[in-house]
Amino acid sequence: MRDDLIDLLWEGLRQTLYMVFWSSIFALALGLALGVTLVVTDKGGILQAPKLNKVLSFIINSVRSLPFIILIVLLLPFARWVVGTTLGPTAAIVSLSIGAAPFLGRIIENSLKEVGAGKIEAAKSVGASPWTIIFRVLIPEALPALVRGMTIAVIGIVEFTAVAGAIGAGGLGSLAIRFGYQRFREDILFATVVVIIALVQGIQWTGDGIAKAIRRRRFTPE
Repeated sequence: MRDDLIDLLWEGLRQTLYMVFWSSIFALALGLALGVTLVVTDKGGILQAPKLNKVLSFIINSVRSLPFIILIVLLLPFARWVVGTTLGPTAAIVSLSIGAAPFLGRIIENSLKEVGAGKIEAAKSVGASPWTIIFRVLIPEALPALVRGMTIAVIGIVEFTAVAGAIGAGGLGSLAIRFGYQRFREDILFATVVVIIALVQGIQWTGDGIAKAIRRRRFTPE
């Protein structure tokens, strides 16, 4: 019985880590593009385009307003088109990435807006291009906040995987529901909760450590 429990937990953890890893990468790419676009197209931004900013902001808010379980169902045809199926961890990555990207985009937007206007103006005064300002000023200056925001988003994706498990995505969420709750296996349910808590704590600890290291390095004299 104990070996059976360990095997189930290991397989659930493996599927969850697989979903979280790839969803985080795709969500970061999409979220970074969204967050940067929101900042630079805002009023007074380096590429201000108020109409585009409003449309993009509306789309982001609309996606964020949907409960994740509904978003997954709406994205099932798209997931089938992308990966050829609606079941399993790979199909869930599509929904997880799209669901997390708007949330991450807002976090990135807020982090970039914390960068002092004086540093942006200084870059403009020496003739820096918008791309140079984005990748040499905005992102580097906001990096500690971006890391902390990404940490929050990854933890959110872990939570999303539990919801996705309810409709066949696999992972720890599916394990807790199908084997723990539906089969009245309290040992599996309890063990799954413990593993998820440990996973979230590990992600938070890692993110905090990276952010502190970046900040410490920035303020340490060469």
